[in-house]
Amino acid sequence: MNRFSLGLPALFAMLSCAAAPTPQPVSEISGTGGAGSSPVVMQQVGALTPRLTRKEQVKRILPHNVRLSILEDGKARRTASGVVIGNEQTPEGLVSYVITNAHAVEMDDLKEPHLVAIVDERADSTEYKAHVVATGVVPDMDLALLKVPGLPLRPAQLAMDSELELGDDVVVAASPFGRALSLSGGMVSQVEWDKETKLPRMVKTDAAIGYGASGGGIFSLESGKLLAIVEGYRTAKVGFAVAEQNFSFDVPMPGETFAAPSSKVRLFLEQKGFARLLGNSTTATNPGTSTSQTASR
Repeated sequence: MNRFSLGLPALFAMLSCAAAPTPQPVSEISGTGGAGSSPVVMQQVGALTPRLTRKEQVKRILPHNVRLSILEDGKARRTASGVVIGNEQTPEGLVSYVITNAHAVEMDDLKEPHLVAIVDERADSTEYKAHVVATGVVPDMDLALLKVPGLPLRPAQLAMDSELELGDDVVVAASPFGRALSLSGGMVSQVEWDKETKLPRMVKTDAAIGYGASGGGIFSLESGKLLAIVEGYRTAKVGFAVAEQNFSFDVPMPGETFAAPSSKVRLFLEQKGFARLLGNSTTATNPGTSTSQTASR
């Protein structure tokens, strides 16, 4: 009896605690408690910015990308991909700048080439005349900058070097084989660092791409920022015989899609006199939405 009686206060205290309501997060309140009293400020607890879903992030990434085509006599001679990296208002109107590969816009072997940037919107496509305004030397700086008057797309934001990590989830936006924009997913499979500058020199991803994807963007799925520009991919040549005839085809090697990191894009723009584009002016509007290894581009 004595032990039971002595335990009642503790029992009642436990029951009271169990019945007490759980405190709920409160919004920030600013006010006064009365005349002469100090303002009352209550900080919001547990408020976090919701992370975008994969679908939402992809919708933000898509409008930065264009399809490129070099035409001659009304036919496409070469195709590639590109990413809008900046735009500005001029007396003649809006001008956008597209980053792509230097090897993708080589036209010396063509008599009357015409370079166009193409924006695909569901069943419709719009072409914009493009001009090459800067090129790097292949293979060390396989980048080119195009000037596209009237192209109404917002520029992509370049990721910082510190945001580039092995294993990061990425999406590659490109136009392989000259067709409409295509997506592939993967991760950063390798980062090659320059020992002198301490900057990333080359990036690899295991995301699958195809011919014509050169110049496409590799974007972070977490931030939506541009991590790198696709330069090419390594393939394995597979051969076989059928009815005494030999056939062969190239198979892209997983993890061997290589690209120019954002640090190289910055360096290229600075060297070519376009450092002003690094501010990412957003004056444009979004219109909608046996084996042998070889390097393929």
